[in-house]
Amino acid sequence: MKGGMDGLLKQAQKMQREIERIQNDLANLKIEGSAGGGMVVAVVNGAQEILEIKIDPQVVDPDDVEMLEDLVLAAVNQALENAKATAEEQMAKATGGLMPNFGNTKIPGLNL
Repeated sequence: MKGGMDGLLKQAQKMQREIERIQNDLANLKIEGSAGGGMVVAVVNGAQEILEIKIDPQVVDPDDVEMLEDLVLAAVNQALENAKATAEEQMAKATGGLMPNFGNTKIPGLNL
């Protein structure tokens, strides 16, 4: 029985190291989302931090700021959704599908 627990503990530690490696890799990824046919582009990393917002000057209309706000919001939301999907995919690979969807489960240090 003890041997089985040691093996399980070693597997858990290996999985934890792999998750930490993936989290570091994700933090270095640049993932985009866009709106308005690419007129507004948001760039985030895999840790879901916004890195850049690019706005084509043609879409800037002082008389319609609300449209620009909507485009920025849509681009950021798309980029964050893309980052979340990428993170979930990478974590599923690392955990062998044991944890494919974290849903509302919170694991300390894991921000998915």
